[in-house]
Formats: sequence, structure tokens, C-alpha cells
Amino acid sequence: MKLPFIHEQRRFPSPAVTPQALAWEARRALLWMGSRDLRRIYAIDPADWKVVQETEAPGIPWAAMATNGIIRFTIGEGANDDRYIRSFAPNTGFSDTERIACPEFTGSYLSYDGESLYLSQWYKHRILKLDAKGNILRAIDVGAEICGHTFVDGTIYVLRGAETPAEDWRIARLDSKEETPMVKDLAVVPFAARSLAFDGEHFWSNHRAANEIVAFALPNSL
Repeated sequence: MKLPFIHEQRRFPSPAVTPQALAWEARRALLWMGSRDLRRIYAIDPADWKVVQETEAPGIPWAAMATNGIIRFTIGEGANDDRYIRSFAPNTGFSDTERIACPEFTGSYLSYDGESLYLSQWYKHRILKLDAKGNILRAIDVGAEICGHTFVDGTIYVLRGAETPAEDWRIARLDSKEETPMVKDLAVVPFAARSLAFDGEHFWSNHRAANEIVAFALPNSL
């Protein structure tokens, strides 16, 4: 069956080049974005599309997710781009003590089910459920490269596909409560997406190559 396309709603100019990390902070209704090349993070008020906070990151901000007023970033550090999960509080900045090494120092996108953190590994085609110390509790095979995921009402929505030879991405969903989750593709994402967030009504992703941030919805039939 031929998949429908997502319903793209609006495109916004990114406040910085190469938008990479993206997370929705529900408490203050802010969108957090991290610039890959500038190594800075930005809090954006989507109501008037203005930056309300800007901070230097301690490395490359590859991914983000927000919960309980804390933003967690996957940060690439050092010459080898080793990956760590770092906690950021808007009032105090990045924590020097809350720094978790990703398994094998690899990993990118983040999501949260209300209890546990989930980290995806692009080339291993899997999403890892982690404990508070970064130990692997479970691995979920997604069957393709992963460029973003987020939880919506207990269901994981994931951007999966392939970067080469041509960017080819779909948004899919899976039930993490199943022992072996079935991944169901829902719609085609017709741009080179990076990161996935949900604000309670709309999905968000970065079109990094175009320096744009995109709000979209799933097809009405879903």
C-alpha cells in the first residue's frame, strides 16, 4: 500500500544554522533547539517565534527531550564525538554531575515514557530503554536508521528510513509495551528530517539542510 504524506503545516526559519536537537517543554510551552555547527541551544516561543533563551552547549547537541522542567541533551564531546546524556536546567545551566555515558559512547535521539529514558542508535537501527545510570534495560529493533522519536499517549512515534543514497524517511509508530513491537509506517516525510517532538497537538522536526523547523500533522485518516 502506498503511504500518504504528512500534512506539513508551517515552516519557520531556524534561529541558527544546522538545527539538530529538538524538544518540546510543556511546562512553559517552549520549543528547544540545538545547533549542530554552532554548539548552542535555543529556547523558542512558538507563539511569536522569538528566542527567549540562548546558551552554549558543552559539545555538539545531537538530540533533546524535556521533562519536569529539565531538558536532557545527547551531547557529542571530544575529538571522537563521544556521546553523553547531559541535564540542563533553564535557570542554572548544564549540570556537571548529571552526565551519563551512552552505551558504547554512541547514540543520538531521546524520548521519555514518563518513567524511563529511551535512546536510539542510528546505525544499529534500535531504540534502547535505559535506567538512571545509562544501563540498557531493553533494546527495540526498528528495522531502519532512526532520525527521531517521541512518546504520544504511551506510543512511540519514530522517524525511520535511510540517509543514503537519498534521504528517505517515514514516520512510524510502535507499542513499547509489546514484547516484540510491530513497527507500522504511517506516512512519508518528504524532507531530510532530524529530531521529532510533539507539543500535544502538532509534531515538530528540523529540516537541517534548509535551516528550517517544520510543524506537521499525520494524515486525517490515521
